[in-house]
Amino acid sequence: MRRTALTIAGSDPSGGAGIQADLKTFHQFGVYGTAAVTLITVQNTVRLSRNQVLDADLVREQIEAIFEDIPPRAVKTGALGSAAIVAALSRIEFPCPLVVDPVMVSSSGSALLEPAAARALRDLLLPRATLAMPNLPEAAELAGMSVRNLRDMREAAVRIARLGPGAVLVKGGHLASDEAIDLLLADGEFREFRGPRIESRHTHGTGCTYSAAVTALLARGEKLADAVAGAKSFVAEAIRTAPGLGGGSGPLNHWAPAPWVKPPDSL
Repeated sequence: MRRTALTIAGSDPSGGAGIQADLKTFHQFGVYGTAAVTLITVQNTVRLSRNQVLDADLVREQIEAIFEDIPPRAVKTGALGSAAIVAALSRIEFPCPLVVDPVMVSSSGSALLEPAAARALRDLLLPRATLAMPNLPEAAELAGMSVRNLRDMREAAVRIARLGPGAVLVKGGHLASDEAIDLLLADGEFREFRGPRIESRHTHGTGCTYSAAVTALLARGEKLADAVAGAKSFVAEAIRTAPGLGGGSGPLNHWAPAPWVKPPDSL
């Protein structure tokens, strides 16, 4: 079967986040990427000034068109925008790993998920997920607690796991620490993924890129822990070698070498 993946997310015209970042990441891992757009933003590295959510039926029809012709081997969700879109996704049968990146706020601090949609994501979509990938603020929202250290991350992961996803990766990029520590809870066991913290203002789309890399590696048939390790390595290098574009939080380097991946002879 060919290596294909689907992203269901919003559009970022500056190219650093959303479906643009996802498709670049899929490509770098040798995976053919497809995309269903959920919302359109007006943003760049400095600001997000407008956010137009698409009709839920239109989003669903995009996904159905992809599944009937180019079925993916893994799917990820990013910014979903509305409770109606979340509900529509929860009724779709995904016959492959589903990675849910519960995007609630943009890098610039603008809300991308209304409160009703956040509740729908927690109650309807997370139980369908193979992996949920919240950052610290998202983990705090989903778990109903403050998350400030590794101990809090463990408790939050347990609480989020009770909502139904197969596994939970709490991303510790916002920790006050010299290390970037991510915590995976899978099959009842914790595993830490550690790396040096890279000081950079060019981190726009980090969460999108991370979840897209995990999705791509799952589409390639990697085990979950290996997919997380490879994705974390890729994101660290993409931040370290960021091209320095834009006047604010610029994009990562999506040309960074993908670990373990050689260009395929065929998909």
